[in-house]
Amino acid sequence: MYLRETRRRNADGSEVCYVALAHNERDKDTGVSKPKVIHNFGRADQLDRAALARLVCSLSRFLEPAQAMAASMPGEVEILEARPMGTAYVADQLWSRLGIGAAIRRVAAGESARRVDPVQVERVIFAMVANRLSPTPLSKLAGAAWVSNRVFIDGLPALCDDACYRGMDFLLDALPALQEEVFFSVANLLNLEVDLLFFDGSSTYWERDSADGELLHDPDVDPEPAGDGERPGAHEAGDGQVSTDGGEAGWPVEAATRRYGRSKDHRGDLPQVVIGLAVTREGIPVRLWTFPGDTSEQLLLRTVKDDLRAWDLNRVIWVLDRGFTSAANRRYLQRGGGHYIMGEKLRGASAEAAAVLSRQGRYQQVAGNLRVKEVRVDDGTARDRFVICHNPEQAVRDGEIRAQIVDRLHAEIADSDRLSARKRAELAGALKTKPAFNRFLRTTPGGLLRVDKAKITADTRLDGKFLLRTSDESLSAADIAIGYKQLLEAERGFRDLKSTIELRPVYHHKDQRIQAHIQLCWLALLLLRVAETETGDTWRNLRDELERLHLVVLRTPEGTLAQRSELTTRHKHILARLQLPEPPRFREFTPNEH
Repeated sequence: MYLRETRRRNADGSEVCYVALAHNERDKDTGVSKPKVIHNFGRADQLDRAALARLVCSLSRFLEPAQAMAASMPGEVEILEARPMGTAYVADQLWSRLGIGAAIRRVAAGESARRVDPVQVERVIFAMVANRLSPTPLSKLAGAAWVSNRVFIDGLPALCDDACYRGMDFLLDALPALQEEVFFSVANLLNLEVDLLFFDGSSTYWERDSADGELLHDPDVDPEPAGDGERPGAHEAGDGQVSTDGGEAGWPVEAATRRYGRSKDHRGDLPQVVIGLAVTREGIPVRLWTFPGDTSEQLLLRTVKDDLRAWDLNRVIWVLDRGFTSAANRRYLQRGGGHYIMGEKLRGASAEAAAVLSRQGRYQQVAGNLRVKEVRVDDGTARDRFVICHNPEQAVRDGEIRAQIVDRLHAEIADSDRLSARKRAELAGALKTKPAFNRFLRTTPGGLLRVDKAKITADTRLDGKFLLRTSDESLSAADIAIGYKQLLEAERGFRDLKSTIELRPVYHHKDQRIQAHIQLCWLALLLLRVAETETGDTWRNLRDELERLHLVVLRTPEGTLAQRSELTTRHKHILARLQLPEPPRFREFTPNEH
């Protein structure tokens, strides 16, 4: 039994092909086999191919699985390769849905001076962002090989490191226009609430022995090894490879960003950059800034405020931690109708904080185990509202931690009375370098070391408390406290930047490449946070499941076929929650040349 094709020529000279199911029967009289039509399927160009597929499936039920596969794909089938595609596919679809790819192409189309291919540069930038979201974020050199050999990214079959560098240079030049387009596209699509903006600062170190301006390149003297031992002018193994053709050539004499400063990563031995991050109450990163490594947190806030003013984000309430509290910062944030919620230091020399804490009043229970009490202090120079927040569970933890510190301090100063005056002074100096001990250490007029019980009593009254101040009159005390607790979203953003996305280590030698690398991480954080927000799951869990989806390339007698693996129930759930289409089952078929 077989499919029989017959051709007929019409009066106008055109040829029509008909398909029928037939089998051969031997004529009893002549003994010659003749075809006998069992069923006519009609014209070949009008076949109901879906019905044929159902017929094939129905027939396959009566065959062994191996026989069914051999029948549907006669001849030998080879698996040429299998590349993970799930993580990159979801990231690419979000990239498109949020309008990031379109924004990059629009900006690139207007960059006539650079003569960049808008589609190509957009694909290159996406590939670098997708790599930060992969299980193993890599350097630009290794990332180019990752795209070419290890993962499937639609529209980018191969990538070289020089294309990565050119893409980074374009990204930094186009950043102001791109950031604004991306923000409004994401805000409109996700209906973001930007009445509260949460801002925080952090830092990341740069893998080099000297800050900018401290190492000059003497052509007669080989510089110290950079990164993993490579020298300028050759390719590095680290993130931000040195290249002699379009890469990062030579040592810069001076630049604006890399400076020694107060490192939040406890790497004061390395030059660093300061990073500012603004997020919405949902945790969506609005924008990311880079500043010189020695920039004070109280100074960078003004740049952030001015930059967002151009986006008509004046009348928002800024939520900031205690590092930004200063009278100058508070007044600056109020320009143009803005307001703030700020953390206030409890254990400082602030007369306002002392006055607030001394006021009596009842606490009001709010969400969870948090209690709040509003206090006003108006001495004619400020009209800020203060809110004292108290967490009973945190108070217990604070008490336990203090007890441990005091016990250790007792052990440190035990038998110190027997020491000479000089030795006691040395011990006191060493203990005072540790803030936890210095809080409770007292030196008597005679030079003896004691635990200060009065300071312990005073510190006990602060257990479980934190103090907030705000310029906004419309928010309730509960809203102020809950709003400030959402500042954890900015802190969570920095944790994801440094761990999941692996912002560091940074080996780039050019200042602009460092900034571009950090902005690539911002775009990756944006996709990550949108995926987490809409699915209600962590990116690590999402990625672990998505990595199971592969694109398999098969070689058959008829040609080469690229087909994805089957979607799991979890895959379908993730795509549905993100409102993304399922990836096509078949990607490409290349027939053999006969």
